[in-house]
Amino acid sequence: MSNYNWCHNPDCHTIHTQSRVRGTGDNKVLRTRKIALNSEWIRNSIYAYFCNQNCLHQFLNKFATEIANTYSVKKPSETPIKVEKVQEKDYYNNPYTRISITRVNNDNRK
Repeated sequence: MSNYNWCHNPDCHTIHTQSRVRGTGDNKVLRTRKIALNSEWIRNSIYAYFCNQNCLHQFLNKFATEIANTYSVKKPSETPIKVEKVQEKDYYNNPYTRISITRVNNDNRK
C-alpha cells in the first residue's frame, strides 16, 4: 500500500498555486498535488482522495449526476420510532415536558 494518493480532482493541476509548480528554468508545469496518508484520520476520510475542500467541491460539482446515479434512491427510507412525552424537572426543580424519541427495533420489517 502506498503512503500517498494523487488528488482525484481532474482539474487539480490547473489551479495556480505555488505548491503545484514543478520543474526548473523554462520547463515548469503545474502538477496535481500529492496527498500524504500519514494519519488514520486522513486515510479514513474523503481527504485521502482530495488535497483540499476546493478540489473536493470542484469534483462534486463536475460529477454530481454520476455520483448520484451510482446509488439511486427510488423511495424514502424510514426508521420506526416511539414518541413519548416525559415529565422532568430542571435545575431549579421546575417541571417541564420533554419529547423523547426512541428507535424501535422491529426485526420483522423489510
